[in-house]
Amino acid sequence: MPGEFTEHERTLVAWPAREALWGGQLDRAKHCHANVIRAVARFEPVMVVANLGAGREAAAAVDHGHARDVEVMEAPIDDSWIRDNGPIFVCTADDTRAGVDFRFNGWGEKYAPYDKDDALGARLCERLGLPRHMSPLVLEGGAIAVDGAGMLVTTEQCLLHPTRNPGLGKQEIEDELRRMLGVERIVWLERGLVEDRDTDGHVDNLCAFIAPGVALVQGTSDPANPNAAILAANRACLDAAGIETIVVEVLPYDRVGGREVVVPPLNLYFVNGGVLVPVADGDPEAARVAAERISAAIPDRQVEPVPASVLAYGGGGVHCITQQVPV
Repeated sequence: MPGEFTEHERTLVAWPAREALWGGQLDRAKHCHANVIRAVARFEPVMVVANLGAGREAAAAVDHGHARDVEVMEAPIDDSWIRDNGPIFVCTADDTRAGVDFRFNGWGEKYAPYDKDDALGARLCERLGLPRHMSPLVLEGGAIAVDGAGMLVTTEQCLLHPTRNPGLGKQEIEDELRRMLGVERIVWLERGLVEDRDTDGHVDNLCAFIAPGVALVQGTSDPANPNAAILAANRACLDAAGIETIVVEVLPYDRVGGREVVVPPLNLYFVNGGVLVPVADGDPEAARVAAERISAAIPDRQVEPVPASVLAYGGGGVHCITQQVPV
């Protein structure tokens, strides 16, 4: 599996569909998705997957001078978290590409139905004309981070959760990850953010590789933050694994729909020549500091802050609603 920071052919994004999940924020979520799609389209082509009958709405929402860079297809979907239920693309030994289709069960049966999302991997591989490699493992794309040189980072909290792959031990899960993704070393962090209850501690809120063996790592400058000890332990684990870590000590919070949400800036997404960084809508100072810190770590990239508080309300961030197709 290539690092996400390598060149992309295009980006996949799904259009929000499940009103119950968004708790009255569906229109705001669609607006945010449209902003993300337009931001990506400034750097690379985008394929938008809209639910049956919603293609025209999605196309109209993003058509502000980027129509030639955005393709909309309709397919049955349950919602828009394509990072977790879409295929994960790999490059094979003979320099061809394939989509790995892991099983998806609604983040451990939390959100049903999920059968349409589970079937999306097959549809996308067919649409893109790529071979599909099926795996019996339940795995969300947000549960892993790879450096493209054989290293994978995940969390025990998620991959060993009894609602994901009951009956499978750590070694069996590692064997399947190696078989399907071509990784060699697997680093297990203990757990994710306290607030990340929907996904059971996805790693894409904790770290993001920016080069082989080099990762941005989520931290906090507030010792009273309930995540402080968790984030310190995660960094120590990554350091011990020989990963060069660059800590981003900005962990902003916001309020959406009367509820406090955390907006980790490391739930970011690489595009060709740039990086989209999720920021809290109501905290411009935290957004500025996060953008400066990330820009200093990857000066060759154009850093684009993206207001993403409503995505956090829905349970994710910019990384969660995107999926890269490598060249």
